[in-house]
Amino acid sequence: MKKIHKSLLLSFSLLFAFSADLLAEPVKVLMKTSVGDITLSLDQEKAPKTVENFLQYVRDGFYDGTIYHRVIKDFMIQGGGFTADMNKKATREPVENEAKNGLKNKKGTIAMARTSAPHSATAQFFINHKDNSFLDYPSRDGWGYAVFGEVTQGMDVVNAIAEQPTGVSNGMRDVPRSTITIDKVSIVE
Repeated sequence: MKKIHKSLLLSFSLLFAFSADLLAEPVKVLMKTSVGDITLSLDQEKAPKTVENFLQYVRDGFYDGTIYHRVIKDFMIQGGGFTADMNKKATREPVENEAKNGLKNKKGTIAMARTSAPHSATAQFFINHKDNSFLDYPSRDGWGYAVFGEVTQGMDVVNAIAEQPTGVSNGMRDVPRSTITIDKVSIVE
């Protein structure tokens, strides 16, 4: 009986470890833009709330037809919140800031955009165009900006977006003069 108990315990331990590994697997997302495709790997182990928030917007089709509305070469490209006519889209409630997760705002990582309030991120995101350690936890405001993944393919597309000439539109600075559309975002099975 003792051997059976140990065997069952070992089986359950292995099953739990295997299940935990499956949950920790990165999620791949394909972002089709008017400039080209960007593939992202999202770290659901280190940023579970942020990844789930982003994926829910993906599942809802929220990002389809939005634009990259803020582009600053050698800093970042930001999108996911405005339509081509510069109307801000309505979002769900903010997600908890997971900037303490150990992930860094390095070139090619994706992070949540937010206001000056630490827990204000909703749908907008940015892709770092260079290492931006000043955005890491604990940044100037004691929080930082939550990184939740990285570009695995398409950095050439990120670079092309970052190179776009910008200006002022609808009272906002650093808006690309030529509209850069996020045509479709989907989870790669």
